[in-house]
Amino acid sequence: MSLFSRKRKRALRRGLGGALMRVFGPAFVRVLAWTWRTEITGRENLLPAARPEGEGPSGKLIALWHGRMLVGVNCARGLSLSVLVSPSADGQVSERVLRALGYRVIRGSASRGGRRALREMLKELRAGGAIVITPDGPRGPRHKMNPGLAWMSRVTGFPVIPVGLAASSAWRLSSWDSFTIPKPFARVAIIFGDPIEVSREIGEGDLEAITERIRASIFEHERRAFAQVGAREDW
Repeated sequence: MSLFSRKRKRALRRGLGGALMRVFGPAFVRVLAWTWRTEITGRENLLPAARPEGEGPSGKLIALWHGRMLVGVNCARGLSLSVLVSPSADGQVSERVLRALGYRVIRGSASRGGRRALREMLKELRAGGAIVITPDGPRGPRHKMNPGLAWMSRVTGFPVIPVGLAASSAWRLSSWDSFTIPKPFARVAIIFGDPIEVSREIGEGDLEAITERIRASIFEHERRAFAQVGAREDW
């Protein structure tokens, strides 16, 4: 079989898989997530915090790894959560599933639709909402971050909430992010960490240190989440 034929077959399978997920994905995820025993810790860190007079409601930037997105789907109930999703074909599938589960979706990335997405994010944050961001997405490498999230927190004045997620048993796809799908009736732990404030006064050189602090905090809470469900870390 020629290289062209193999690529064409992979493209066809990918297209068919995406079409099936757009049609059946939301119902499948809802049923699957209904079986999980989800334990949420630190939910109070998402509640509105006191702000200086004149600064308006307290929005939040929620940071979790790209491969954990599905693990945390049950935390949307009763919260005003929006998710930043890439404008790719895969993002279309994610958008349909997320909307069906009660999330709002903002489409955009650094390379496509960035300005429009930033305007939408600021609108949500200033209204007191929370934006879910996967700092190692949409292409990876897995668990690698650039200073973009720290920069966003600095210029907007809204804190970053690191999140650790784990499942007692799960399937892991052979994708760059080892995408995690908890198995039926798995225990799922979601741990929201304390807010990480990024001062508007810090310089560009300090953003790298803040970025590493956020990264280390996500790992810390993931370790706690894995210990909570009695499973081994998977990285």
